[in-house]
Amino acid sequence: MTPRELKDLTLEQLLTQFIEIGLAQDGALLKDEHAKFNQLYRQMDEVDNELRARGPTARLTLTRLFDHPNLQVRLRAATRALAVAPSRAREVIEAIAASRLYPQAGDAGMLLSGLDDGTFKPI
Repeated sequence: MTPRELKDLTLEQLLTQFIEIGLAQDGALLKDEHAKFNQLYRQMDEVDNELRARGPTARLTLTRLFDHPNLQVRLRAATRALAVAPSRAREVIEAIAASRLYPQAGDAGMLLSGLDDGTFKPI
């Protein structure tokens, strides 16, 4: 979906896109499909950029995904919401790191390290 097409979507539709991309990312990770994962990551960037363009309230809708049953969707929602809901997002990321469910637990642990040492700055 192009950025122009994303502009026409409602917040609900953007969240649906975010979930679908996260689920596809999870599948790509499980199958070691790195090129596909990278493509999906760029698509998620586009959805996140559209949410960001609509302001903090729009990005806060990602917090609704903090309890999503899929760990990848939850991790990506928390990561993308760090700038607008830092405490709640960090709690989700910490729980994922503590879960020891990989690869997301590893990604969450590295993200926490980056937050703590200042090498990762939420936008």
